[in-house]
Amino acid sequence: MWYWWTGLAVGVFFLVVVVYDLVQRKHAILRNFPIIGHFRYLLEMVGPELRQYIVTSNDEERPFSRDQRRWVYASAKKQNSYFGFGSDNEMEQTGNYLILKHAAFPLPSPKAGEPGYDPGYRIPCAKILGGHRQRTKAFRPASVVNISAMSFGSLSGPAVEAMNRGCKLAGCLHNSGEGGIAPYHLHGGELIWQIGTGYFGCRDANGTFNLEKLKDCVSKYPIRAIEIKLSQGAKAGVGGIVPASKVSKEVSQIRGVPVGKDCVSPSTHSAFDGPDSMLDFVERLAQETGLPVGIKSAVGQISFWSELADLMSSSDRAVDFISIDGGEGGSGAAPLAFSDHVALPFKLGFARVYRQFAELGLHENVVFIGAAKLGFPESAMFAFALGCDMIAIAREPMMAIGCIQAQRCHTGHCPTGVATQNRWLMHGLDPTDKAARLANYIVNLRKKILMLSRTCGALHPGLISGQHLEILNGTFGSSTLSELFGYRDDFGMPGITDRQSIESIMLAHQENGLAPIESTSL
Repeated sequence: MWYWWTGLAVGVFFLVVVVYDLVQRKHAILRNFPIIGHFRYLLEMVGPELRQYIVTSNDEERPFSRDQRRWVYASAKKQNSYFGFGSDNEMEQTGNYLILKHAAFPLPSPKAGEPGYDPGYRIPCAKILGGHRQRTKAFRPASVVNISAMSFGSLSGPAVEAMNRGCKLAGCLHNSGEGGIAPYHLHGGELIWQIGTGYFGCRDANGTFNLEKLKDCVSKYPIRAIEIKLSQGAKAGVGGIVPASKVSKEVSQIRGVPVGKDCVSPSTHSAFDGPDSMLDFVERLAQETGLPVGIKSAVGQISFWSELADLMSSSDRAVDFISIDGGEGGSGAAPLAFSDHVALPFKLGFARVYRQFAELGLHENVVFIGAAKLGFPESAMFAFALGCDMIAIAREPMMAIGCIQAQRCHTGHCPTGVATQNRWLMHGLDPTDKAARLANYIVNLRKKILMLSRTCGALHPGLISGQHLEILNGTFGSSTLSELFGYRDDFGMPGITDRQSIESIMLAHQENGLAPIESTSL
């Protein structure tokens, strides 16, 4: 008899759904196609997951293809990250296809048990951060690969903790993001403290900048540098955005904003209003803290960069580093029009900014950092050849700690607990386990960067020039990177003194196994 009651219950349920579908007025599809119409919304809801596993080819899915995600996951899990049966890319028929030109006699890569072998594949920065301005706490970063800005609030507490623990294991720097320094940032990894337009962590009751609070934070936390955020690639011009669904009580306390309401940073700074006053602000922070101070920005109108370069060349003021974010970047929520159509892509934007400084002879005095989908060996090499001294990566580390590219960052319902404040979803992310995976990914990325550098005959990726890279145009033609971006022969490289220093460090490492384990202070 039980099956009769079960059938009756199922029938009543479907009858109720049919009545609801026919009566409601919000969805035309449901009114026209009761019950069946629900499948449309179900398929729409799981569309990204279906496309990434069933519909698309290895190179189609965006923002990261299946091949790219597979490489990150394999690297993080210490699995085989090699691919078989040759490339499936149409090299000669694809525009802007990158080729690295190998040397006839490449440099050897030490294996386990051989002199010079370093299991951490550490690559120190070729320049000294804060060296040109002789900052009190200038230092040589131990890793050219570091974690880009992702705030607590945008990411969950366990995710931030996993990132920081992973940075400690890998010996790299962790950018706090503009949301302030949370307890999750304090698990051994050294920090670059990002200060945005909201001044979270160093603001007064009115939301304006407070120097004493900044100095208090610098004295308490392992901060190695300060980054002033002007804009970011995903939403240049609108400030940071944390959707209301992510503004938990803990986030509100750290940021000083109401619970359950969108946390939107102002679109511009109140502490300065142009390049000239910004340089005064930079020098003030550097003098009060002794730390290197730099800026982060996406690239739009070039007049700002031209004026900044002119001011730095004609006065005794300068930023210590410049982080350029591409318009294709973005680890969180953003208005679609901004993420798709505002700010230049990284390669174009970075090259334009770099030329402004190089043409005035300033490129050797500034540490350049690149961001925007650079967490893959070939992309990183492109960035180094353009003139980057370091790269900062965000979404690739998110994948290393579990992100499946579900693209639910803006909803607060990230299924893997990475980009959410939902306690149930967060509880599945183990920071200790994911920290190891992040470190594995960073180490393998550095390993492949070193392999490619040595394949081109260079000891260090910073010694790769635009002549080492060729860009195919899809019609059996090509140009070197230098030709394509209008670089002179000395563009994209550190100065002679820095080149000699980093060559000496890498040679000593190769001959004696002397790996620089920690960032070297001067």
